[in-house]
Amino acid sequence: MVKRKTQHLYDDIINLQHPTSARHPRMSAIDRAAQFSPFAALNGYEEAVKETSRITDQKIELSEDEKSILDDKLKIIETKLGSTTVFHFTYFVPDERKNGGAYVIHSGTVSKLDLNRSIIFLSDHTVIEINQIIAIDSEIFEDYGI
Repeated sequence: MVKRKTQHLYDDIINLQHPTSARHPRMSAIDRAAQFSPFAALNGYEEAVKETSRITDQKIELSEDEKSILDDKLKIIETKLGSTTVFHFTYFVPDERKNGGAYVIHSGTVSKLDLNRSIIFLSDHTVIEINQIIAIDSEIFEDYGI
């Protein structure tokens, strides 16, 4: 029985050396891999989705009684300017990109109170708008029954 060698389609070139171009240098493995790396078809899409899903708080409107209590506390703060009394301010910071914002609690001593511009300056250079404040706390208010 005679064995016959089967001929395949590429038998004539299978053992030849890989061709190399004289004009174009061989591409590095890193550059070759970069062709298949993932890409963002829509630039900024992921950031837009994150921004849309980010939750913001709505500003709380104070009642007249609550505003009156804050005014009383501001008058007490005015008498304590420059002291080491620590006050805890809860205030609203509007969001720069969308409706709403966030509530922040910041503690410190008051260095200046500008009622004409409705601004409180703390000794750590924090500036708080009075109309954004929803609560002020301090141990000193207990002495005044507030």
